[in-house]
Amino acid sequence: MSALAMIAVTACGIYSFSGTSIQPDVKTVTINYFEYKALRVNPSLSNDLTELLKDKFRKMTRLEQVEQDGDMEISGEVTGYDVRATAITAEEVAAQNRLTVSVKISFMNRKYPEEDFEKSFSAYADYPSERSLDEVEAELCEEIVEKLCEDILNATVANW
Repeated sequence: MSALAMIAVTACGIYSFSGTSIQPDVKTVTINYFEYKALRVNPSLSNDLTELLKDKFRKMTRLEQVEQDGDMEISGEVTGYDVRATAITAEEVAAQNRLTVSVKISFMNRKYPEEDFEKSFSAYADYPSERSLDEVEAELCEEIVEKLCEDILNATVANW
């Protein structure tokens, strides 16, 4: 990148090499605990989702995290936690199952309210039907939570 292009990119003040585009006057973020409202229970999922999202914001943005009234605020709830068969054998038995987690988030930007939105996200991971959900649940949830947090980060501060 030429020096002139570099100056032009950094002069606007909203581009960052981490992939986020946050206005320079936005300094803080509040990430509220994700409530669990799905019918099927996973006792650690809300906490895992909330903590990983906070961690991603710490690592990927310059925003200071505050308990309340941040310039940006993210609230959310886990709305779905479902297992379904995705592949059926010739004997009409499930060969593969899919765990899907759905969340609904509300994003508020107090400095730029035109960026506010409510949106649902979902992510899934497949596992062979020979294994029980109990055997693979922790590993699958880790993978799913990672995907969800990436999608939420991208939707809120990356403007992809």
